[in-house]
Amino acid sequence: MSIARNVTASEIDRLESALGGRDAVFALDEDAFRPFYDRTARPLWAYLSRMTGDPDLADDLLQEAYYRLLRAPGLPESDAHRRHYLFRIATNLVRDGWRRRACRPEFTVSHDDGELPGDVEAAHRTRVRADVRSAMARLRTRDRALLWLAYAQGASHREISESLGVRLGSVKPLLFRARRRLSALLRTAGYTGGRHEAR
Repeated sequence: MSIARNVTASEIDRLESALGGRDAVFALDEDAFRPFYDRTARPLWAYLSRMTGDPDLADDLLQEAYYRLLRAPGLPESDAHRRHYLFRIATNLVRDGWRRRACRPEFTVSHDDGELPGDVEAAHRTRVRADVRSAMARLRTRDRALLWLAYAQGASHREISESLGVRLGSVKPLLFRARRRLSALLRTAGYTGGRHEAR
């Protein structure tokens, strides 16, 4: 598993220089950026990794998301609002990448979780994780983002609304439909909630 790169404001300055914009004004200085980065980098990387299915691409998008956040005019003062804005930028980067490639990424599913091969319970958990990963990979971008933010990140409906740019009143029905689609995909894979049917 890849680990989120430690990005500094000076690295972002170098990126800006390489792109020809030496006179850029960033919304946060190093002292303000560092604690914000420390609080948000791991959850953002996990989100990007799950959305793209590619840890290396998640590393690149992580850096790009912070760069765009720092270049954004009128960056929110509130730390929570900055975090939502950052996740919205990241979501848009993933969507833009998929539009350019006009295809969905392939998720790699690991069947080696370091557990004994004879352990029946471990084998069951591995199968369930593989089915969930596979089903998530087949969902639409927005469904995947909704489910990840709600259940992996524990975001509130308001936070999801701000991160994905959807109306607050739409979050609940969108989540309901995303869960229903995920459930249908899992049933197709033979998962029935507690056990696997023979395939």
